Amino acid sequence: MAKEKKAKIVEELQDTFSKSSVGILTDYRGLKTAELNVIRRKLRDANAEYKVVKNTLALIAAKNSGLEHTADAFAGPMAVAFSSGEITETAKILTEYIRSNKSTLKILGGFLTDRMLTVADVDTLAKLPPRTVLISQVMAGIQSPISGLVNVLAAPIRGMMQVLQGRIQQMEGK
Repeated sequence: MAKEKKAKIVEELQDTFSKSSVGILTDYRGLKTAELNVIRRKLRDANAEYKVVKNTLALIAAKNSGLEHTADAFAGPMAVAFSSGEITETAKILTEYIRSNKSTLKILGGFLTDRMLTVADVDTLAKLPPRTVLISQVMAGIQSPISGLVNVLAAPIRGMMQVLQGRIQQMEGK
């Protein structure tokens, strides 16, 4: 490859690395072009992209992007699913594709902007509910003790109101 072409590829990869919040490393050997296109289409629908990378160029781009912790990850034929959106969505798409198509695609790990992910970490990401569900669960967890406290604090006042209501009804002769 000409130096200019390599420099352009490194620049594009560097831009992709810097924009991505998550990258999932896969071994694509054994997949047909049609299968790769299906994976790319599914990932594109989730605002992610799937690129077959040359390890040396990807390593240079990752280091230039401040992702030095990914240095050991680039070994052997590999493709990377980059996503700048929902972190869990890319993992879900890839694991679902592998499971539903009994594909030979293998997940090798991944990376976030600050750390590496193991295969188990990627699997855990795939099993997480969407971000909106997680936020609603946290909010429900925060709201529950507060509403319990309000009920506890309101109980004596409610009790007093019931006693007064009973006394009013007694005085009215009911």
